[in-house]
Amino acid sequence: MRNKKTFAALFAVLVSGTSVFCYLNFDMPVASASYRFADFEGRPPIHVYKAGQSSASGVTPAEVKKAYGLPATGGSGTIAIIDAYDDPVIEADLAAFDKQFGLPDCTTKNGCFEKHAMASSIAKDGNWSMEISLDVEWAHAIAPKAKVLLVEAKTQSGANLLSAVDYARGRKDVVAISMSWGGAEFSDELSYDPHLMPDANPDTVFFASSGDNGTGASWPAASPNVIGVGGTSLKLTSKGAFASETAWQGSGGGVSAYEKEPAFQSSYRIARANGMRAIPDVSYDADPISGYPVYYSGAKPSSAANWYVVGGTSAGAPQWAAIRALGSVTLSNIYADKASAGTLKYFRDITSGSNGDCKYFCDARKRYDYVTGLGSPQTAKF
Repeated sequence: MRNKKTFAALFAVLVSGTSVFCYLNFDMPVASASYRFADFEGRPPIHVYKAGQSSASGVTPAEVKKAYGLPATGGSGTIAIIDAYDDPVIEADLAAFDKQFGLPDCTTKNGCFEKHAMASSIAKDGNWSMEISLDVEWAHAIAPKAKVLLVEAKTQSGANLLSAVDYARGRKDVVAISMSWGGAEFSDELSYDPHLMPDANPDTVFFASSGDNGTGASWPAASPNVIGVGGTSLKLTSKGAFASETAWQGSGGGVSAYEKEPAFQSSYRIARANGMRAIPDVSYDADPISGYPVYYSGAKPSSAANWYVVGGTSAGAPQWAAIRALGSVTLSNIYADKASAGTLKYFRDITSGSNGDCKYFCDARKRYDYVTGLGSPQTAKF
């Protein structure tokens, strides 16, 4: 039995040019009895489509909000972004992003933005800095009146990432926690699921990317305490209106090797789960071709070519977290809403596309599927 699988992570080739996908391949263990939490490292599932541009391109905040039935403004409480390593220029990058799209300023001074480092000295990492820019900028774009809290873990180890999560869930102001990272499931993961439960604020909701390598489960998206976010390919018309949405081929999903089926899924009666946790729960645009403009100056701070277009399921976690700050998303009510007579008010059911060649578990279909879950949002009020 194989105990390793190749995953793709971002390799930030910081050059100007036209469309380019940038990856760094590495091996990491898949679920097996010998692979445990001590071996776990979180990886950001992010893909660069255009690098080092002098102007912004990609789907705009206004277009995303229109496609998903989200309000132009709003938000309350604090959205906690959990990432690894330090991005010393994130506040300046956020300011450039806000200026480009006419968003309200979000700064430390006005109380909209806060950065909390989990250690007195944290190294920088280009891959994670790009992820931080995506997460912070787009959480603010979707819920501009909510506060954004960036919690920087010392490293991408499981222990350090969960320490950062613990800090966020220990704050009463935090209503949503975004984890745009994941890794292979591990045999003792149930012991660590309590870290993904509300603490100081009982209404805190957790979100995690389902992965960008096609079919297969990842943690923490596999946790029954977390809303796992899969990926779609969103197409707009030349005027920026919605045209179509299908399953994205990179979207992670499947059946957990360790987590039992939670009550909100068993009552919904997901086919072929066989008593285990089905992943993902929901979906969001993740295709790099329909990707998001991100301002990232960390690699070349003196350059004017700091606009990128990026995609991946890591884009969906912070935006779903922002939807929580706009409305009332919980694990139980999204399944109840999907099962209701008014289902189309809540979700766009993704019924075409696939993320592999495993037939049933890889194909989008009506109701629920293991690629896009319940579907993409049509509202912030669940």
